Amino acid sequence: MRWLIRIVFILVAVAVLVVGGLLLLPGDKIARLAADQVRAQTGRELTFDGDVRLTFWPVLGVETGPVTLDNAEWAGEAPMLKAKALSIGVTAASLFSGSAEIQRIVAQDPVLRLEVSQGRANWDFGAPPQEQAAAPASSTGSPAAGRAPAVSLERLEFNNARLIYVEDGETSLDFGPVDLTASWPSPDAPLDVNARLAPGGEALDVTLRLPDLPGFASGAVTGMELDMNTAGGDIRFDGQVNISGEFSGAARVSAKNTSRMLAALGQSGITLPKGLGQAADLSMLVTYTRDGRVALRDVAAQLDSNRFEGEADVAIAATPQVTARFSTGDLDLTGLGGGSGSESASSSGGNAQAGWSKDRIDASALALANGSIRLSAKSVRVPGLTLGQSQMTLALDRSRAVLKMHPVSLFSGALTGQVVANNRNGLSVGGNLQANGIEMQEALSALGGIERLSGKASGTLEFLGVGETEDQIMRSLSGQGRVEMGRGVISGIDLDNLMGSGKGAGGTTVFNSLTASYKMNKGNLFNSDLLMQLDNFRADGEGRIGLGARDIDYLFTPVALRANSGQGLEVPVRIVGPWADPSIRPDLSKALKAAAGVKKEEVEQQAKEKLRRKLSEELDTTVTEDQDVEELIKDKLENEAKKGLLKLFGSD
Repeated sequence: MRWLIRIVFILVAVAVLVVGGLLLLPGDKIARLAADQVRAQTGRELTFDGDVRLTFWPVLGVETGPVTLDNAEWAGEAPMLKAKALSIGVTAASLFSGSAEIQRIVAQDPVLRLEVSQGRANWDFGAPPQEQAAAPASSTGSPAAGRAPAVSLERLEFNNARLIYVEDGETSLDFGPVDLTASWPSPDAPLDVNARLAPGGEALDVTLRLPDLPGFASGAVTGMELDMNTAGGDIRFDGQVNISGEFSGAARVSAKNTSRMLAALGQSGITLPKGLGQAADLSMLVTYTRDGRVALRDVAAQLDSNRFEGEADVAIAATPQVTARFSTGDLDLTGLGGGSGSESASSSGGNAQAGWSKDRIDASALALANGSIRLSAKSVRVPGLTLGQSQMTLALDRSRAVLKMHPVSLFSGALTGQVVANNRNGLSVGGNLQANGIEMQEALSALGGIERLSGKASGTLEFLGVGETEDQIMRSLSGQGRVEMGRGVISGIDLDNLMGSGKGAGGTTVFNSLTASYKMNKGNLFNSDLLMQLDNFRADGEGRIGLGARDIDYLFTPVALRANSGQGLEVPVRIVGPWADPSIRPDLSKALKAAAGVKKEEVEQQAKEKLRRKLSEELDTTVTEDQDVEELIKDKLENEAKKGLLKLFGSD
């Protein structure tokens, strides 16, 4: 805005100098006079490369050929402003009143180059190098006779303009064409500006009103109304502004298509997930300071079906720094999974036969900003999960997000700890969580489609997964944890039936407690110390649960505590197969052996004892465990043979 106002003043000054001698001087002398006066006032060279022609119809004035205004010495050789043609028109009546009322200034194909370096701006002309001492005022206080007459501007036009902005030697903005019209009919009238430009390839219409242009130009804080309209949405601002670009006031953003609106503003390629503003309606009080800081207060944002209220502070940079605090009601973020809530839940685990999704996860949004966002929500729906009352903080730092829960209501219980998503060198996810009072049927059903186990559980979980898809992450999981449950139910197996008749399929088993620890490696969960306590039974367990492959191979061994004379009756059960339909097979042969109270080792030992006793009787000697039975028999036969031979020969 500052450069626009000063360029307007330069063009008006040029116009005054030209029309001052309009009726007395030929065109070339008018051009030389204008150039001399601009040099005297700004220190810049104004060059006319063609003829300067007088015009009398339809507007009294002059028309020029190519025009060039030099840049500041420190800004290089490229001119600050050049145009293929310039047309200046005045009203004839104003010439006779002693003032030059500018009716029209038109610049054809202008190129405007704005530069900033080390706190200097090329549109700050500073004190003119040839400025003369001001003439003294008369005794009555009236202006000196040499002061320029008052001017006004009916219409300013830039047709097919190109705008270039250079900061510290780097071009950060270069676009066109821009069509601009401005009107300032009198010093006490507002300045109205209308522009059409296309920084992103699609038309952007801008309307601006400054009620006090002289005050704004002098550095005072003045009012401003701004409207920007695109095919994707509208932006409106009503507040105060100064010439350095600082502003504060009420802003309203209404976007029917946010991605299209951002593209029209020059920010193409940004696609927001559903629920975060594919369509948006925002109102807020906004303050911007010249060091690039934005403060947003009284924010009310309707993003798709979600509504937020709160405040935020943003430091504008290549990667914005954001600090925000928001509250919401029922927050629907199922669109983060790329589909509707039901579709997302199915792909994430609600359909156990479907397997994990192999679609690539787009985690580029982690790089959009750095900072911290605090969120309070009545409920939060994400793909495959629904959280209850939740307090969360999201910290973003260079494509790494840390979600801290303090606490989050989940599966009828509470979850604390943190989850991390890191996309700095490929995507990885991890976490360290503590759960209290989690309903296992809700959790296992949502996460893996398993509905056989129900009851309240508490525990811990540390995990890490790496990959670009759900499937890769689940097949790479590593970590450890522990789970503890009070009273619960296992459906699909009846231990009473199993222990009584050997047929345990169907029915339910009610247990009093369950504890287990586990480790995870390469997408498999391994457990060796499961212990389940029932009124009349105890159950041990060990095996593998395939988190990536979504299968199970687990040995579950119930023990009837009052059977077998108090020694217990074991009926091992092996659970094998996919999560959707595992096979449950009891080992009846082992159960029968246990029921008889006979073990293989005991049978072998009993047989050996019986054989030794019999041999001792037959051989009339004591047979010990370490003696060779075969040698004992040979010795016995030799002795008996000797006795027979002695009798044969008549010996005693």
